[in-house]
Amino acid sequence: MSEKEMPLTEAFFYILLALRKPNHGYGVIQEVEQLTNGRVVLGPGTLYGALQTMQKRNWIRIYSQDTESRKKKEYIITDVGKTAFEAEKSRLEELLSNAELMEEGEA
Repeated sequence: MSEKEMPLTEAFFYILLALRKPNHGYGVIQEVEQLTNGRVVLGPGTLYGALQTMQKRNWIRIYSQDTESRKKKEYIITDVGKTAFEAEKSRLEELLSNAELMEEGEA
């Protein structure tokens, strides 16, 4: 993963988290809103732009596509996406750990 791909935006982080199981766009929007107690609300433009970028990076792939209705697509995270997600999770854990160490030093 290149430097320009890190750190993940909050939207990318939550989208990858929501795609650990197959999910369609509206389902991702709902899951992210639920996970964050309404703090993060993804608009369609943000979501679909992020999904396109993640597909180009091979972080997600189309899991299934309904050709009957409005061509609803379900997406799922790939192994490359899982690696990107885990790298970001480790980076965030380091940030929190360092903050806690500094706060303990001030006590």
